Amino acid sequence: MRTSPTTRGRSPLSRPRHRQRGAAILVAMVLLTVVATMSAGMVWQQWRGIQVEVAERSRSQSAWILMGALDWARLILREHRREFTSLEDTWAQPLAEARLSTFLAADKDNNAEGGPEAFLSGLITDAQTRYNLRNLVADGKPVEKEVEVLKRLCEVGGLSPGLAPTLAQSLAVAWSGTDPKMALGPGRLDDLAWIPLTADQIQRLRPLVWISPGQGTSKVNLNTASREVLAAVIEGIDLGTADRLVQTRKSKPFEKVDDARAHLPPNAGLDGVTVKSEYFEVRGRLRLEDRVLEEVSVVHKRNAGEVAVEQRQRVSTVLSTGGG
Repeated sequence: MRTSPTTRGRSPLSRPRHRQRGAAILVAMVLLTVVATMSAGMVWQQWRGIQVEVAERSRSQSAWILMGALDWARLILREHRREFTSLEDTWAQPLAEARLSTFLAADKDNNAEGGPEAFLSGLITDAQTRYNLRNLVADGKPVEKEVEVLKRLCEVGGLSPGLAPTLAQSLAVAWSGTDPKMALGPGRLDDLAWIPLTADQIQRLRPLVWISPGQGTSKVNLNTASREVLAAVIEGIDLGTADRLVQTRKSKPFEKVDDARAHLPPNAGLDGVTVKSEYFEVRGRLRLEDRVLEEVSVVHKRNAGEVAVEQRQRVSTVLSTGGG
C-alpha cells in the first residue's frame, strides 16, 4: 500500500495531540473569562458595598444634624413662657444659614479642610397662622359654621366657594374611616390630592390652611395670622378691618382676645381666634454641596415644660446649577 504524500512522515498520534492542545487552550480561555468575570463582580460588589456604607453614614449623620436643629427649636419654645404668642418673640427669629464647622469645631487645631462643607439653617413658624381643617368636622359630620369660614378662605385664595362644602364632606368621610382608599385620612395638605384636589388648588390653599396631627382642633392666632386668614375667620369683618388689626399688633401685640374688640365692629365674632399658640412648624435645612436635605416637623407645646414632636417629614432635593 502506498503512502499519501500529505501523510508521509507523520505519526498516527500527531492529529489527536493537536486536537488536545486546541481543547486545552479553549478550556484555559474559558477559565480565564470566568475568573475575570468573577473578579469584576467581586470588585463591583465591594465598590457597591462601600457606596452603600458611605450613603448610610451620610444619611445617619444628616439625620443627627437635623435632629439637633429640632432640639434647638424645642429648647427655644420651652423657654417661651409668655401668656401670648407674637412675632416679636425669640422663636420667630430664624437661624441664618451657617457653616456647620462653626458649630462642631472643638479647638483651633480641628481642621476640616478637604471635605465638603455643610451649611445648616433653621426656622420656626406658628402653625396657627392658618386655619386648621380639623375644625371642619365634628362627630363625623361637617360643621356648617366652619364651612362658611372655609368658603371665605377659598374666595381670598382665588378658589370657588363651592369647593368648601365638597372638601368638608370629603374630609368627614375620610376621617371617619369608611373610605378604604384613606384608612387614616389626610394628615398633610398634600394628602388632599386623594379627595381629590388638583395641585393648583392645594397650592392656593397652602398659605391659608393646615392639618394638625391627630384629631385636635386649633384656633387662629390674632398676633401672627395674615389679614386674609383673619378676615375669613373673624365673622363680620373685611380685609380692610383685618389689615388694621395687623398694623395695630405691630406696635403692641394683643395680650388677650378682648384687646382686639376696640378695633372691630360690635358684631364681629372672635370665637375662632386666640392670642396663644400651641402648634409650631420647625424647618431644618442642611445644604451639602449641591444637595439639600430639609426636615419639617410639627411640634405641640402642651405646657410650659413640654414640647412634643407630633409629625416629621423629610425632603431631599438637588440644587439647580443651570443658568437662565
